[in-house]
Amino acid sequence: MPEELSPVMTQNFIHDFIDEDTAQGGRFQGMAVHTRFPPEPNGYLHIGHAKAIFVDFGTAEKYGGLCNLRMDDTNPTKEDVEYVQSIQEDIHWLGYDWGDRFFFASDYFEQMYEYAVALIQKGLAYVCQLSPEEFREYRGDINTPARSPWRDRPVEESLDLFARMRAGEFPNGAYTLRAKIDLASGNFNMRDPVIYRINHMHHHRQGDKWCIYPMYDFAHPLEDALEGITHSLCSLEFEDHRPLYDWVIANCPVPSKPRQIEFARLGIDHTVMSKRKLRQLVEEGRVSGWDDPRMPTLCGLRRRGYTPQAIRNFSERNGVSKAASTVEYAFLEHCLREDLNQSARRVMAVLRPVKLTIVNYPEDGSETVCVENNPMDPSSGVRQVRFSRHLWVEADDFLAEPVPKYKRLYPGGPECRLKGAYLIKCIGFETDSDGQVSEILCEYDPNSRGGDPADGRKVKGATIHWVDAATAADAEIRLYDNLFSDANPDGGDKDFLECLNPDSLEILQGAKVEASLADAQAPASFQFLRQGYFCVDNKDSRPGRLVFNRSVSLKDSFKPGK
Repeated sequence: MPEELSPVMTQNFIHDFIDEDTAQGGRFQGMAVHTRFPPEPNGYLHIGHAKAIFVDFGTAEKYGGLCNLRMDDTNPTKEDVEYVQSIQEDIHWLGYDWGDRFFFASDYFEQMYEYAVALIQKGLAYVCQLSPEEFREYRGDINTPARSPWRDRPVEESLDLFARMRAGEFPNGAYTLRAKIDLASGNFNMRDPVIYRINHMHHHRQGDKWCIYPMYDFAHPLEDALEGITHSLCSLEFEDHRPLYDWVIANCPVPSKPRQIEFARLGIDHTVMSKRKLRQLVEEGRVSGWDDPRMPTLCGLRRRGYTPQAIRNFSERNGVSKAASTVEYAFLEHCLREDLNQSARRVMAVLRPVKLTIVNYPEDGSETVCVENNPMDPSSGVRQVRFSRHLWVEADDFLAEPVPKYKRLYPGGPECRLKGAYLIKCIGFETDSDGQVSEILCEYDPNSRGGDPADGRKVKGATIHWVDAATAADAEIRLYDNLFSDANPDGGDKDFLECLNPDSLEILQGAKVEASLADAQAPASFQFLRQGYFCVDNKDSRPGRLVFNRSVSLKDSFKPGK
C-alpha cells in the first residue's frame, strides 16, 4: 500500500466484537482475522462501495490479517468481465490489495450443489413448484403463516426433481429449491426461503454448464465458510438475513463457521447509489458513461480528480456505526480540498479570456517572473512564468462601468496587482463589432515588480491572475456540479430522473492556461488560482487538445462537526 495513504482504522464497534472473538476463550482465539469484499460484477463500484472496501480491507490491515476479493457472480443476468476488471482496478487505486486471494463464487457451484443435495437428504430442503404468483399469494403476513403444498414432498422425489432441474429439463420458474425452516417465522427470510432457482442464461465464466443458480442468502455463507472467513462484514440490510446465514452454516458440513456483523451503509445527498439506477443513467445516455465525472462511481470520481487519500479520509471520518445516516456531498468535497490543498501545484489559467495590453510595456519585450508552486509546501519552490505586453485575463476582472465596491479593472479605477508581476492601472478599452469588450488597455508601473512599489503607496485594487498571450496553451474546461438538483432524488415517490440537474455540466472552449501546462497528463491535478482545483481529463485530453475537469471549487462552506 502506498505510504501516503492512511494505514489504520479508528477503533469501532466491529473491532470491539473482533477483540472479543480473538481474545482468550473467544470463538476465533489464536486465528488471524480474515475478511472479504464480495461485490457482484454487474456494474461499476461507487462511493458507497468505497466505505465497504475501507471496512473490509481496513479491518484486515488493522489486525494484520487477510482480506479476500470475491466476485459474487451467482446471478448471470447483468454480470460481465468488464465489471470484474473495473472492480480490481478501483480497489487497487484506493491502495488495497488481495494478494493471491482472488475468488469467484461460481467456482463453488459444484460444492454448493452438493450441500443443497445434503440438505434435501436430511429433510431440510424440498423442491417447490409454486408459480411466482402463487408464491406471493401463499407468503402469508405477520399474523398468517406461509404455506406450500409441496413442503412434505418425499425426499427421493425432491432429489430427482433437483437433479432434473440441473439437467435443464424444466423452464425458468417451473421449480425452486426451498430450505425447510419455519413457515410461521416472524422473520420472513426464514419462511422456507428459496435457495435455488432455474435460470437458463449464459454465465460469463461457467458458460452454459449451469441452468440453476444458488440464491445469495444460501451462497454467501457457504463462500465465506469455504474460504475460512472469520468475520463477514456486511451492510445493515442483511441484519434480518443473519438468522438464515447462521442456519446455512449450522446445517451444512462446512469447514469453518464465520461470524456476520452488519454496519450502516453510506448515504450521500444529491446522488443515487443504486447500481440499477446508475446503469439506467448510462444506458439512456443521460451521462457519458460509468466514468462520467458527475457519477458517484469510483472511476467517475477518479476522472473528476478525486484522490484515493481523500476518499479514504472521507470513509474514516464518517465512522462505522449501526445508525443509518446521510452525509453531505459537501463533506466529500471538503476532504478533497484538504488533500489537494497540500499537494496540488498552483498555476494560472484564464477560463473566460479577454486580452489585456500594457501600452507602456515594450512591444517586443518580455521577461520571466517567479510564482510559487505551492505555498503549503515550501520545498516545492517557485517556477518562472513568461510576462509580456499582451496578456489574457478573466473577462469578469473588468467592468466598463463598475458597480459599488468593485476593486478590479475599470477606466480610472485603482491600481491592481498582476500576480507575481507588476501593478497596472486601466486607462481604457476597445470593443468589437458587437459592442463586446475585446481588449483592456492598461499602463504598468515598472518599479513595482513582485512587491509593493518603492514609494510605499497602498494598493486598493485586487490581485489578478493572468496568462501570457504569446505562450498560452488553449484548453477546454469542464465545470461540474451535482448530477441531481434535489438533495434526495431517491426519496418518496419521486422519479429520480426528474431530479436531474440541467446545469450539472458547463463546457468552456478557448480557455487559456500557462505554458507549463501544455504537456500536462492525467492524473495530474492543479489549483487554478482563484478558480478551484482541476485535473487533466484521463479520457479526452491528449497532446494538442488539453481538457481539464473541475474537481472542486475553492470555496468551502462546509464546517467539520457541523
